[in-house]
Amino acid sequence: MTFLGANPITVLRFVDVETGLVRYVTLGCSAEPMGDPSALVPDPTAPRAELSLTLRGGVDGLVRALAVIAAAPAIEGLVLAEGALIDLGEPLWPGAAFTAVILRAPEIPEVELPGDAAPVSVFRAVPVTHTEAAWVRMKGAAELEEAWAEAAIDVTDPARSAVNPGRTR
Repeated sequence: MTFLGANPITVLRFVDVETGLVRYVTLGCSAEPMGDPSALVPDPTAPRAELSLTLRGGVDGLVRALAVIAAAPAIEGLVLAEGALIDLGEPLWPGAAFTAVILRAPEIPEVELPGDAAPVSVFRAVPVTHTEAAWVRMKGAAELEEAWAEAAIDVTDPARSAVNPGRTR
């Protein structure tokens, strides 16, 4: 996808036929270092990132939302980092209960770049519901992840219910 004033964002789709997991990975977000998009010369040592989102069975319509999130650093100056909550305010795909993602630690090793450029981190984007996003704003992403673990929530299930973190303790 191409956004006015930004490099194109490609979303790659990898299917594991044995497990049924579909991993979506952005390509193009890391073309420029994150930081002030109005800077005449970007700081080459500023962080760079891409996103990875995994769902059981995959879904139609997710590519657009993931590309919008990946373009946010270039368009809005957003710095993608572990624990960040990015809320689009609309379903991530048609009919989804999820309107936001939280960024978790990378599962994919950092990609080293030549020169002084910072390595590229590939953050796990985990879909969250409106209720879960509110929990993250109050308590943080780590608390929500603990609640998911306690409730045995499969965050790769695109049809999963929201966890009610207050009831898991």
